Amino acid sequence: MKDITATASNRQARASQIYTRKRPSPHGVHKSSSTKTPMLYPTSAYLSRKSPRSLKRTRESQREAHLAALRREGIFIEDEYREEIRQYMHYMERYTACSAQSMDQQPEIRWHMRPCLVDFLVEVHFTFRLRPETLYLTLNIVDRYVSRRIVYIKHYQLVGCAALWIAAKFEDAKERVPTVQDLVQVCREAYDESHFIQMEGHVLSTIDWTLGHPTAEAWLRVMCCDPYPEDTRVQHIARFLMEITLFYREFVPYAPSTIALAALTLARFICDKRPQLWESTWDETPECLEVVEFLDIRLAKHVNDLSETVIKKYSYAFYSKAATHVVQWYLQGGRYQRPLASLP
Repeated sequence: MKDITATASNRQARASQIYTRKRPSPHGVHKSSSTKTPMLYPTSAYLSRKSPRSLKRTRESQREAHLAALRREGIFIEDEYREEIRQYMHYMERYTACSAQSMDQQPEIRWHMRPCLVDFLVEVHFTFRLRPETLYLTLNIVDRYVSRRIVYIKHYQLVGCAALWIAAKFEDAKERVPTVQDLVQVCREAYDESHFIQMEGHVLSTIDWTLGHPTAEAWLRVMCCDPYPEDTRVQHIARFLMEITLFYREFVPYAPSTIALAALTLARFICDKRPQLWESTWDETPECLEVVEFLDIRLAKHVNDLSETVIKKYSYAFYSKAATHVVQWYLQGGRYQRPLASLP
């Protein structure tokens, strides 16, 4: 993959004049030492001292505040449509699924090349400060394309950039979408502008112009406010774990809803959330526990081999230093153990 560090500073200078600092910058997030962050999500110790009725009121008010924050971002999760939304999301994740078996048949592309492409896309995505959903939609588009078309090594990065371009147009505001000139620069002029335009059309026709893929990020947003909003650190650790799953073949066959639930389950365990505080309408399925096991094994054995780009991204305070917390937890010998079910 081509290096993009030379364009990062130029892009950052232009972005700082356009965007408010709501999303983390690739160059870090600076916080004033004199300000204190309000306790939007109280800790387990704090909640354990409250009566059940008071605890319920607290959680309901947290949920309303969380939903209001999502509405301000244009994300609507209304109770009266909840079941219909979930059913449609399940349908669409099946309809937009890729085939890992078909991807196995590629004549040149091998699975050990995937981490290099994903690492490149994560860095480009973070440099342009795109929405989290854009990254997951990008990889879904890449996987669906590679499932149906023969892709040669020299075109692998081109497919990835075209997919990112398509996903950004679908998910992000117009002013955040990278231009074709930006794509040429991040690829060090390995391809010219016509290549990106042609590949964009070819990818869209191959996937039948279907972009309404419910990403793992979209599922996590729903899960983290149903029935009550999840702790901020748990959410950030879950997002860190979900991005790790993008790199490896064993996670490709699983649905985004399964990936999100598995990441949330493991994140809760790492944060030592007590079982009685895990009440949710989302049950752990056998597939979810399989993904948790895959994640746990990979992190236990290869925690030092994780993508440096992802580690750096989630080491900022903006993400509650999720990467640092997870890496230290596994280096100290932490392993996932399924909590025993309580007797009726």
